[in-house]
Amino acid sequence: MQAAQYIGNKSFRVVESQAISPGDDEVRLNVGYVGICGTDMHIYHGVMDTRVNPPHTIGHEISGTIAEIGKNVTGYEIGERVVVRPLDWCGQCPACDAGHSHVCQNLKFMGIDTPGAFQNSWTVKSRTLHKLPANVSLQQGALIEPLSVACHDVARSRLTAGEKAVVIGGGPIGQLVALVAKSVGAEVIISEPNESRRDFSNKFAIPTVNPIEQDLKDFVDTWTQGKGADVVFEVSGVQPAVDAMVDIASVRGRICMVAIHAQKPQVDLFQFFWKELELLGARVYEHADFDMAIDLVASGSIDLAPFITSVSKLSHISNAFENMDNNPTGMKALVSCAVE
Repeated sequence: MQAAQYIGNKSFRVVESQAISPGDDEVRLNVGYVGICGTDMHIYHGVMDTRVNPPHTIGHEISGTIAEIGKNVTGYEIGERVVVRPLDWCGQCPACDAGHSHVCQNLKFMGIDTPGAFQNSWTVKSRTLHKLPANVSLQQGALIEPLSVACHDVARSRLTAGEKAVVIGGGPIGQLVALVAKSVGAEVIISEPNESRRDFSNKFAIPTVNPIEQDLKDFVDTWTQGKGADVVFEVSGVQPAVDAMVDIASVRGRICMVAIHAQKPQVDLFQFFWKELELLGARVYEHADFDMAIDLVASGSIDLAPFITSVSKLSHISNAFENMDNNPTGMKALVSCAVE
């Protein structure tokens, strides 16, 4: 079989490799499609080399078909189509004991800390699998992972039907957060300066505002009749968004921090005192978030097909990353990892 290895300096090599037979509690997958996410792009740019320790096979947004099953695995059959929740938790730390294995204190993120899915065959623990319904394609299945991120964000925010939410940042995760927010019955707008991303939101009838050309607080005040947003999702990771999130939140509003900030931002804590705001962190996803994401796609509530910008072969993975790096309007690139 073949596997793609990130070797540093924005470079990959495709090498011959051996499929790994599953252990007692594992399955081996024939990998279908793997999405390129923002974290993968950070790795590509070399900012995570000390963590991934190249050469290393990365990739974690995956769909595939079960090829082999370990002797202790039940509930799965060869040929079933699945997605992987790429978290390897210890089950023994205080976070795991409290039922929060997704933020395990010894968590290993598959495809970053351990070998990932940019290969023909991937062997994983069966506890990480979720079955795909028959009406969800393998291509859309590869986007269940980022949709699960959005489901977790919305769940953490406690957003309910009839509330008004602002998503700051219209990249792939921001767009997905807006769609999940809409699916629970909330009214939602996206703040995004990039015109192509605002145009993308229009495909889903989600209103947008350009915060460079229009004062976001004035816009939200008008939209909410002076109340402010019930929930704000900060998905952009930049200081102006941190400034805006406290300004546009309502009294007792909730702010959900989705973005990873490379540098410590300045936060106006007086606003938290004055308006009794809540700041909620949201990291990765839980089992229920994957189930919700799959249900949203299977039911037709969310169509992930428009998010797919390109599909490349595994042998062309270098071009796939380069094209995404040079395409500020792209959403999601998929790599087909089926045997060529």
